[in-house]
Amino acid sequence: MEPKRIREGYLVKRGSVFNTWKPMWVVLLEDGIEFYKKKSDNSPKGMIPLKGSTLTSPCQDFGKRMFVFKITTTKQQDHFFQAAFLEERDAWVRDIKKAIKCIEGGQKFARKSTRRSIRLPETVDLGALYLSMKDTEKGIKELNLEKDKKIFNHCFTGNCVIDWLVSNKSVRNRQEGLMIASSLLGEGYLQPAGELSKNAADGTAENPFLDNADAFYYFPDSGFFCEENSSDDDVILKEEFRGVIIKQGCLLKQGHRRKNWKVRKFILREDPAYLHYYDPAGGEDPLGAIHLRGCVVTSVESNPDAVRKSEEENLFEIITADEVHYFLQAATPKERTEWIKAIQVASRTGK
Repeated sequence: MEPKRIREGYLVKRGSVFNTWKPMWVVLLEDGIEFYKKKSDNSPKGMIPLKGSTLTSPCQDFGKRMFVFKITTTKQQDHFFQAAFLEERDAWVRDIKKAIKCIEGGQKFARKSTRRSIRLPETVDLGALYLSMKDTEKGIKELNLEKDKKIFNHCFTGNCVIDWLVSNKSVRNRQEGLMIASSLLGEGYLQPAGELSKNAADGTAENPFLDNADAFYYFPDSGFFCEENSSDDDVILKEEFRGVIIKQGCLLKQGHRRKNWKVRKFILREDPAYLHYYDPAGGEDPLGAIHLRGCVVTSVESNPDAVRKSEEENLFEIITADEVHYFLQAATPKERTEWIKAIQVASRTGK
């Protein structure tokens, strides 16, 4: 009997020989992790046994690389994976930890529906707290703040974070709030913006998090960016990134010239409506952008350029207002439907 598949999807994995980062199709089983060069491959490129392994998250060994976690096997071999966004990393980490625990206890992996609370007496569920903080109606309001001739977009101040924690009764006082905010910062749920908060996070201040109106922070997947003495051209270019992120993740994209398929990380923003795509293995600047205003997006049941049957599954097409065609492939029918619906909403409401 084959091991049960618990979770699968695209992650970026660090190579063990050349130390390069490449996107892989990763499958979490009850007893190990298999990774494939392509989703359509029949044989895995490698397998990581989970018995006796340990997991580290967040893993901050690689500086600017965010959403990384590390698995260390019993032979002291380290395997590094990078997710596309924070919630995706947490979902993988949660399931891998549970799989390891089930192996140790001789139990079968089974999901349980539990209501998580952010007001636990001894420990705080930082993941649940983070989602509450991001709530569009009751969460922390993201602002455009100015300091030292710079404009910080999609961020908030340190004292606003503590105010929110206290007012929502997540903590009993500001000192306790400072401790929780420091934990959120250390786990990667909050990021520092500006010299003051960055210096504190780097250890040059007494506390890594500052309860201060001049200390700026942002959510890691909020679309934060900083403007400094920009020219008119720069301002026009950055207009694309002002939209709120409504969906992100990895998809396969077909190239316009060679018609080959490559894994790309996509970030969907609305108002203005843009779909930016990036090299998932690294790079802060997008490889390209699709302006979605007035576009048409539909599912595609056949691909004339397909070599194998697997290349015809879960396809969808975006046709822009300028009649440029983009072919994308999701991992599952459900994921394709979710992307199509999200893009349709953004195309109608965004600029």
